[in-house]
Amino acid sequence: MQPEIRKIVTFDEEVFVEGYRKADRPWRMFAVAAVVANPWAGRYVEDLRPEILAYGPILGKELTNRMIALAGNGEAIEAYGKAAVVGMDGEVEHASGLIHTLHFGNIFRQAVGAKSYLSFTNTRGAANAPIMVPLMDKNDAGRRSHYLTLQFAIPDAPRADEVVVVLGGATTGRPHHRIGDRYQDLKDLGHDVDNPASV
Repeated sequence: MQPEIRKIVTFDEEVFVEGYRKADRPWRMFAVAAVVANPWAGRYVEDLRPEILAYGPILGKELTNRMIALAGNGEAIEAYGKAAVVGMDGEVEHASGLIHTLHFGNIFRQAVGAKSYLSFTNTRGAANAPIMVPLMDKNDAGRRSHYLTLQFAIPDAPRADEVVVVLGGATTGRPHHRIGDRYQDLKDLGHDVDNPASV
């Protein structure tokens, strides 16, 4: 059992000027998306696990290899995330199933040497639906400079019976970052960094 990939789409954006000021180094965000036939489209399936286990490693390796090629190496990726958009004949559970498995995400995590979890979105939409990939620092979940959202769309995907599976990354945070980080907020509120909700 293998995923039926109709096409792979690459998004790559490099920003030189942000907020009317030149960036110290270009702000680059990029993504690789696989447009895949949804094996569960148009019907209710109780057990999604066989396809998840079969598809996860294949999609994880394919997309990760392309992300590393875009970046030059895993070290160059400072922020990362994932997303999936399922077509109208599928469930959001189908989008979730293909990206919320360690058989998919851990391949990317290990390739970039990350400690943080992969931030994510899983949504449903028609062709040309916005694909939103939230990114965060791969090692420091409180580093707000790397709270980013990469957005793009594919004009003919997802079709009703497809899922778009995406990995995203950035080689830097936002230029001119100046809103602080969550650690200062926790200190101001008298909260413990290891127990931020104080529960």
